[in-house]
Amino acid sequence: MSKQFDFDEALAALQNGQDLTGKDGILTPLIKQLTEAALKAELESHLEADEAPNRKNGSTKKTIKSPSGNFELDTPRDRAGSFEPQFVKKHQTHLTDEIERKIISMFGLGMSYADIASHVADLYGMNVSSATINSITDKLIPELEQWKQRPLDSHYPFVWLDAIHYKVKVDGRYESKAVYTVLGLNLEGKKEILGLYLSESEGAKFWLSVITDLHHRGVEDILIAAVDGLKGFPEAINSVFPNTEVQLCVIHQIRNSMKYVASKHQKAVMSDLKPVYRAATKGAAETALSEFEKRWGEKYPIVIKSWRNNWENLSVYFKYPSDIRRVIYTTNAIEAVHRQFRKLTKTKGAFPNENSLMKLLYVGIQNASKKWTMPIQNWNLTLSQLSIYFDGRLDNVLDI
Repeated sequence: MSKQFDFDEALAALQNGQDLTGKDGILTPLIKQLTEAALKAELESHLEADEAPNRKNGSTKKTIKSPSGNFELDTPRDRAGSFEPQFVKKHQTHLTDEIERKIISMFGLGMSYADIASHVADLYGMNVSSATINSITDKLIPELEQWKQRPLDSHYPFVWLDAIHYKVKVDGRYESKAVYTVLGLNLEGKKEILGLYLSESEGAKFWLSVITDLHHRGVEDILIAAVDGLKGFPEAINSVFPNTEVQLCVIHQIRNSMKYVASKHQKAVMSDLKPVYRAATKGAAETALSEFEKRWGEKYPIVIKSWRNNWENLSVYFKYPSDIRRVIYTTNAIEAVHRQFRKLTKTKGAFPNENSLMKLLYVGIQNASKKWTMPIQNWNLTLSQLSIYFDGRLDNVLDI
């Protein structure tokens, strides 16, 4: 028979500094007592409702893991074997899912399995293996798959697209994988991750499949898409959304230019590029680009060629007022998301499989999204400007 919880002993233990919860916690015997009382009440109710002759038949023991600590539970039985306890079901070894929620929360902070196990042991006096932690976090995978297939809004004023790379183990060796991230700004001016996609490497062909997936999930129109300088990217977007304006990231263009500039000239080249991308108008920018070419064209022709070849998509933002320019001329918005990803994965180095990577990034998205509760700065003004520049394309969704 279980020993009754002694409140005087508990008070004395608390005064002596003993912990309320965790290993040898003061409350553990009380939790055990209340749980067994609930099971006994369930059995008595079952016996009263049972039409066939039946009666109590002793109990069985099993170890229960609870947030207050582990304890041995006496589960009552009936003679007929028809009793199905609900408070603590057969084969259930956790009293609540609080521990699992804590594990997933710690996982979502980028903690290693070893650190998670150590914290669980300190908090609950419970030893959990890496396999158990992996099994718990694997419960995120079906949730991730549902999230990836969820319907999307019909219209997005802005969408940013970029990729981040990780090492993933495939057939015994580690390979570089590209995670394609799509960040949208909805009609309320709030950020939303539209999708995560995993591929062997970054390329326009796969981006086409990403854009097609967005369309299949309900996206009918994107006003402006901001992307990096990947060859064929604008064509991939316009093949699905022919009316979308595609703005190449100016910052990516500058970084790529610097790869071909000698270190002793980089500061001067950067300074001479500022009048190009900071110009007030497209005409002024083109004049500044010509001046830049006069000074550096002979020494760095590949840099000039890149700016000239990409100018159509690099200069899109000049046609818009400052509030829109600020949002679209770089992919900084999505790079901020990737910085969050890197914080989560910085201790990992590489991943044993694709699921281990994707479920961690998914938790990271959920954590980041909790902060995206407000629209971006000056959103109402920006939206009204967009409705003018893209005449008629927002009328149905804005009730104009």
